[in-house]
Amino acid sequence: MCRFAASAALDALADAGLGPLATIEQEVAPCGLSCGKCLAYGDGEIRRHAAALKEALGDNFASYAERFAGMNPAFAGYEGFRELLEFLSNGSCTGCRGQGCLFGDCTVKACVRERGVSYCFQCDDFPCATHGLPEFLAKRWQENNEQMRDKGVSVYALELRGRHRYP
Repeated sequence: MCRFAASAALDALADAGLGPLATIEQEVAPCGLSCGKCLAYGDGEIRRHAAALKEALGDNFASYAERFAGMNPAFAGYEGFRELLEFLSNGSCTGCRGQGCLFGDCTVKACVRERGVSYCFQCDDFPCATHGLPEFLAKRWQENNEQMRDKGVSVYALELRGRHRYP
């Protein structure tokens, strides 16, 4: 009963554009994954941390990495690391509700818009086979949406904030 009351109150605040969960739909994709924790999300913590690390290392660290490689072979791979850091620090995605999903075959975004729902579990046809997700994500998609249905989206979003994106 308490979980329901908390969920209802948080949903009402979010619907009014108030409170800490005002951006739940930007944080939680229709599939139930956390856009904010995705490695490509432009406003996410991975992008912010990668940008901070890139800034802390500076533009000249490659020459130091070459010298450090003699002391520790891990630095020999710096060029590949720098390429990955560059990608992570750019954050090219605006989230599923923005430009789209990293998975090109994902049809969830278009489907929820077409059906007028925010999350798949709100659809009468859930679960369905039209999500277009690879098998490993399809299982998570269904589990995520079942959790949102059972707990409420606000409670699920709060729990999601405390979890790793890549379990």
